[in-house]
Amino acid sequence: MKEKIAIIGASEFQNPLILRAKEKGYESHVFAWEAGDIGEETADVFHPVSIVDKEKILEICRAEGIAGICSIGSDLASLTVSYVAEALGLRGNSMASAELSTNKYAMRCAFKAADDPIPGFMEGDATTRPQDVALTYPLIVKPTDRSGSRGVTKIEGPDGLEAAIHKALEDSFEKKVMIEEFVEGKEYSVECISYEGIHVFLALTEKRTTGAPNFIEKGHLQPAEVTPALRNQIITIVKKALDTLQIRFGASHSEIIIQKNGVIRIVEIGGRMGGDCIGSHLVPLSTGYDFVGMVIDIACGKVPDFSIIHEPSPVEIRFIFGPEDLADYEAMKEAAEDRIVCTSLPEKLDDHPVTDSSSRYGFYIFEKERMGADVD
Repeated sequence: MKEKIAIIGASEFQNPLILRAKEKGYESHVFAWEAGDIGEETADVFHPVSIVDKEKILEICRAEGIAGICSIGSDLASLTVSYVAEALGLRGNSMASAELSTNKYAMRCAFKAADDPIPGFMEGDATTRPQDVALTYPLIVKPTDRSGSRGVTKIEGPDGLEAAIHKALEDSFEKKVMIEEFVEGKEYSVECISYEGIHVFLALTEKRTTGAPNFIEKGHLQPAEVTPALRNQIITIVKKALDTLQIRFGASHSEIIIQKNGVIRIVEIGGRMGGDCIGSHLVPLSTGYDFVGMVIDIACGKVPDFSIIHEPSPVEIRFIFGPEDLADYEAMKEAAEDRIVCTSLPEKLDDHPVTDSSSRYGFYIFEKERMGADVD
């Protein structure tokens, strides 16, 4: 009889996890609202239950006798994963760790107490006024409990505070916001896997965003090009911060900024894979590691396998924001179609604005090094 694994979420970004679990011989039990997502079809068993309904998911998982539970790229799912794993005695991070890594204010407080390098910050809500803010402008305002660039605004002075807080509150579940000093520099993310509190660095990702005021990701390049000394410094800082957040098992995605003077600041850390195909596609392609398989193995109580399963290659993902991006894709396809390894493209573009990561039109992933200057 096959072992059963619970997977929280059925979206396109969760589908690589579902497919890999099935390839590894598990019976996949997928939990999500019934919304026509691809995971509803690829799952062995689909349970139409909200990913935040922890008690219902726990009840079903207990009845099914699951061997492990996991998710990739979702803070909301991470809370449910930890809750069920802790209740059933399965391998996973504690609820205390999940709460630290999914609430930006709690995370920053933990980092401050541990002397991890972060910008100045404070918590706010609908009652916060400019005179309450003892921070240096410009500032970033965002929900305490969301990801994917939702509700994020950069403001240059006190006049923009009220509107920025209102926007962030619209996306916040707990109706609170993070207000933090803006750090200027290049954005990166650090992808790691942890087992029994030992953190293994896998990849450094260079992030490309729209910039102010919303900082929506336009693309990611992996591996990022930095000096070995800087890379080692980044790894040391991130591993200490993972300990601060009590992350002991599974994937992690750490977002950092490197200032022009070389100072590193932690933006935030998730106790799960990075979304935007970073963990599910870019890491395996650029490193040769079966990152998704590692997440499954750890969740089911097994030691992660660091075998190289294919030749690594530098890769990039670019997102579709409008007609110009789609035209760039068509030009790339014309120049070197064989280097494009994965696409998710719209049948047509409409007029909806891209306001956060979830409203982008699609993406394409390509092998970077072999495509040459013609497609750059």
